[in-house]
Amino acid sequence: MKIAIGKALFKSHSYSEYRKLVSDLLRSEKSTGKEQSPELTNYSGLNETRMNRLEKTMKISEGIVENLKSLKNEYIWLVISEGWCGDAAQLLPIFDKMATASEGKIELKIVLRDENEELMNLFLTNKAKAIPKLIVINRETGGALAHWGPRPKGAADLITNYKKEHGVIDETVKTDLQLWYLHDKGLSTQLEINEMMLDLDSQVD
Repeated sequence: MKIAIGKALFKSHSYSEYRKLVSDLLRSEKSTGKEQSPELTNYSGLNETRMNRLEKTMKISEGIVENLKSLKNEYIWLVISEGWCGDAAQLLPIFDKMATASEGKIELKIVLRDENEELMNLFLTNKAKAIPKLIVINRETGGALAHWGPRPKGAADLITNYKKEHGVIDETVKTDLQLWYLHDKGLSTQLEINEMMLDLDSQVD
């Protein structure tokens, strides 16, 4: 696993580099990833707008900021993403703001799913390559300590329940999901990741 993580980190992007990569591809009417289609490019464009809005409006709660700054150890958050992924667009700005708030305790790195199949295959969700996936790495040892994703519990439950009832993931539930994120304002994600990090930090020597 350490080899796959090392390879991925070698070709990873900072948050700003990732944003620029997605934006540059959009100007050429392309999306990230192996598959190219007008639909995926359209999703990437919508996500660009979402991320711009979230960067301006998303706030990390004061208590969580203090917890992140007080972490005893240092970590890398390695996130598997793609520009067309709606969940990633909702969550990456939160990851970035939380990492920034940690004042050096957490460094955010992003890799593209289709360019890192070896890593992705280590962190499947129900045998699927669901993204985004946040992998918490001990900066000192390079080992993976935990992972989170592809979405917070409330959002995951929404998708699971809809699929049970209707048998498919369609545009209706995708719209419902975006509304869930809008109303949640990033709080569920912050709380879940905060709890995970405090738990991990208490275990790492």
